[in-house]
Amino acid sequence: MTTTNAASVTAIDLDLAFDPAPAVVADSSDSAALQSRLSDPDGWADELRQWLQAIQSQQAITCPAPVQDARAFSLGLQLTDDTTIAELNATWRQKDQPTDVLSFAALDEAPPLTSDPCLELGDIIVSVPTARRQAIEHGHDLLWELRWLVSHGFLHLLGWDHPDDAALAAMVSCQEQLLETSGRVQSEGEGGCDATAEPTTAL
Repeated sequence: MTTTNAASVTAIDLDLAFDPAPAVVADSSDSAALQSRLSDPDGWADELRQWLQAIQSQQAITCPAPVQDARAFSLGLQLTDDTTIAELNATWRQKDQPTDVLSFAALDEAPPLTSDPCLELGDIIVSVPTARRQAIEHGHDLLWELRWLVSHGFLHLLGWDHPDDAALAAMVSCQEQLLETSGRVQSEGEGGCDATAEPTTAL
């Protein structure tokens, strides 16, 4: 796992622990932008910083008080294969099958220490093969699907959940707002998500 702390485009400092996608999930037809996102943390770090800034600046997007006040954050992002995420899904959700995204929220474990200058949010894990299948199913590209799933896992780290249709609609709306802050949003064929916020132990 590699760690980046690239220059911030905002006043927010982010320490991103990034685990790149295994080579087996790549495809020769993948664009250069997609290949970069599969292997390089910098694009994700920049986008996550923008999302954190949006969370703090838009009152309509709720988040825990420690997130609202913090200026430095750390979180983990792992891009993986179906086998690995199926094992995690079986362990933490008792579902012996691949899923698209899992989130492990550190904020649910214990209140952050006020003396800690960096707020730990937790970990997001995304299956690239499942994301690829869903991208084809929904009629958009894989990079968009990956960004959609990471934004979904990101909101789970901040305490969002979708126990009913109304909560899911609110979460989807928030994801769209986040993606609008950092690039194109495809309105047709919304990205799917099978994840819940059940696991709270950071990996």
